[in-house]
Amino acid sequence: MSKIYRFSFLLSITTLLSGAGVSHAAVYAAKGGAAKENHLQKNNKKTNKKKELFVSSTSEQFSVSGKRLVRGAVETVSQKLLSQAPAGTNPMKVLATLPGVMFQSDDPQGLNTWSVQIFMHGFQAQELGMTLDGMPLGELAYRNYNGLNPVMAISSENVERVNVSQSAGAEDVASTNNLGGTLAYISSDPHEKTGGTIRQGFGSYNNFHTFIRMDSGDLNRSGSKFYMSYMRNDGQLWKGYGNQFNQQVNAKFVQPIGNDSKISAFFDWSDIHQFTLPDASPEVIQNLGYNVPDYYNGRQSGLQAAINAANGIYPAGFEKLSDKTDSAYYEATNNTQDLFGGIKADLKINDRLTWNTTAYGHGETNQTTWTTPYYPSPNGSPLSELVKEPEIRRFGITSQLHYNIAHNEISGGVWYENNTYLSPMSAYSMPNIIDGKMTSSLPDPLGSWKNPFAKIYNQNYSTNTFTAFVNDTYHVFHNLALHFGFKSVLSTTRVGDGYLNQDYYGAGSRITSSEGLTTAKAFLPHISADWHFLQHHELFFDISENVHSYAQCGYKLCASPFAVSQEAFDTTKKSLSPETAWTYAVGYRYNDPHIGASVYAYRTNFNNRLQQITSGSSINPISTVANVGGVTMNGVDAALTIRPVEGLSLTNSISYNHATYDNNITEAGTVYHIKGSQVVNYPRFMYKARLSYTYRGLMAYVDGSYTGTRNYSYAGDVKVPGYWLANAGVEYSLGNMAKYSRKLDAIKKVVVSFNVANLNNSRYISTMGENGNPMNIASGAMSFQSMLVGAPRMFFGSIRADF
Repeated sequence: MSKIYRFSFLLSITTLLSGAGVSHAAVYAAKGGAAKENHLQKNNKKTNKKKELFVSSTSEQFSVSGKRLVRGAVETVSQKLLSQAPAGTNPMKVLATLPGVMFQSDDPQGLNTWSVQIFMHGFQAQELGMTLDGMPLGELAYRNYNGLNPVMAISSENVERVNVSQSAGAEDVASTNNLGGTLAYISSDPHEKTGGTIRQGFGSYNNFHTFIRMDSGDLNRSGSKFYMSYMRNDGQLWKGYGNQFNQQVNAKFVQPIGNDSKISAFFDWSDIHQFTLPDASPEVIQNLGYNVPDYYNGRQSGLQAAINAANGIYPAGFEKLSDKTDSAYYEATNNTQDLFGGIKADLKINDRLTWNTTAYGHGETNQTTWTTPYYPSPNGSPLSELVKEPEIRRFGITSQLHYNIAHNEISGGVWYENNTYLSPMSAYSMPNIIDGKMTSSLPDPLGSWKNPFAKIYNQNYSTNTFTAFVNDTYHVFHNLALHFGFKSVLSTTRVGDGYLNQDYYGAGSRITSSEGLTTAKAFLPHISADWHFLQHHELFFDISENVHSYAQCGYKLCASPFAVSQEAFDTTKKSLSPETAWTYAVGYRYNDPHIGASVYAYRTNFNNRLQQITSGSSINPISTVANVGGVTMNGVDAALTIRPVEGLSLTNSISYNHATYDNNITEAGTVYHIKGSQVVNYPRFMYKARLSYTYRGLMAYVDGSYTGTRNYSYAGDVKVPGYWLANAGVEYSLGNMAKYSRKLDAIKKVVVSFNVANLNNSRYISTMGENGNPMNIASGAMSFQSMLVGAPRMFFGSIRADF
């Protein structure tokens, strides 16, 4: 046993320290490439007791719920672990410590919604189901068409836990895009005693995070209670000039009914105003480095620099670039407001039957902007502000019954949602500068844009979704369970009111309109089994099929078959089919008080993969959405956690994913040889380590990870190199302040924390493919702006007081 401890310790420390001296070229071109797309699953732990929580072998902060033995044990990330990150950190960034999960963002808190990107075993965010208290959050996208980003749905401090299932077989989840798994957010309940929490954070680049929560405590004998909270996060971009601001109000009310039933209501208001960092290209990174900002600086001089660039006068160094105009713009911003909430009834009908029903609604208004040098304003300025102004109006209901009889846990339920999505873009005038004076005042990019001078495009979507499921978990013995279930999906989308500005896109251009597509799958099966044998050992397998309904977005903005020209839609309509995936998984786990180990192997056949194919400039690309055939994924995760003494935990994990395209692509008469190439944006290899120690009120950790090489182009001839990243943190709980002074008796707990993000100050590419991915070098991959630079080393601290 001591050899294992010694080996794992040395492996972790070597990993964490090796990142400090790593340097590498920004982006390199390579010949060939091979791989497909990946799909994995997770590691966990359980014992053979049926309804308890146990420590996972992957880390001391992860737990596994043993109620559904045949689900491959859902990984649970608790508020305890979430709170150890810098104040206000996106919970998905914490999930990235799990094997097979990759999270990318260009800010260390993971709050800039333009840059947020998460993969689980090769499946990107749009292919992962996400819910909050069972309410669907839709696809995670910058301009979400059927939901909202989880950070806009709930403040991180109000998240009780996140249940992560990397299997596609969660048939009871209200989602039509969970090809690669689910993230189920659970909000915390109001406390039974009156109290509150105040947390104040601070950090590099003028970062300030404030969170205030008030709990009513039990208001009466029945136990009625509620909480309300306010969160504010503010800071500056780490390069260039601009603010990143978001604020949020959450409220939750719980009314118990008897001993085993309750009615609850959740409310969310979110308000985001953020500058986004400029997208980079391989040639920008190679020739100008990582720190190329936009021109905006809040003053006239920034506008002048943008006007100069539009007139062909560029900053020093831009002469090295083949695409000088698109390598920097004046600015780009996101202004989004959401109202979201629902009412839920959890009713125990009798000892065997329970009924859970939720009704929810959601409305969103959005203005995402960028300043274009290609479309002049009527006042003579060579610039204009292009503003995408999508809106969401959706409502729905979920209802499930759960019945226990003999050795069976039987469930069934339905989900219905009606969603209206508007997707217009308009052009607004920018000031001109004549004889050194602006023709109008400098507009506030984070304000509301009014009175456009031109409408650029529009589409209105209407979607009705219905799903139903039935499943049964049969407990053959106390340590052996079998599961079978299936899901049915019917989702119809129609698009109308299509408009394209002929002056902007050219005479004769048409956008897809008066068209519709239906996703219909009557039988999506899920079969699994879980066997706990001997004392600490577990075996399981999981087989499932799932489907992804057709996506929606603004014109040329994503892999939606509707977001293209009418001609492109007519060409591909007959070849379009919904994306489906079969996943086959098998795993083994071992867990005892001192050691935990797991191995998880999987194969996924991803069929009818719809991909946005782009060429030319990222500003007005030639864009189609094509069925690129299949992707075959084979992979394995392995994890080892050692707990030699109380409070000390050391985790190492590796993930290998061989995900390759099954077919070449022919587009506009050109054959792109992508068969056998690794899928874009996701690495074949990842390694992660975490060392943590807890002693009384002290907690300290250091973690490190290696993200391997990723394909930027589909053909694999342009790649982004791998990189090391390390983080560290320490927190100390002062406990109840009454022990220091009786006057402070109201303060039940005070916690002080300090964190360092990107400890080794790595220079690396974080998010990739936010504007799509190019086919190969010949199609302009080196100058295509669709990557974001990761943030440098930053420092954060916070103090939290509970009352």
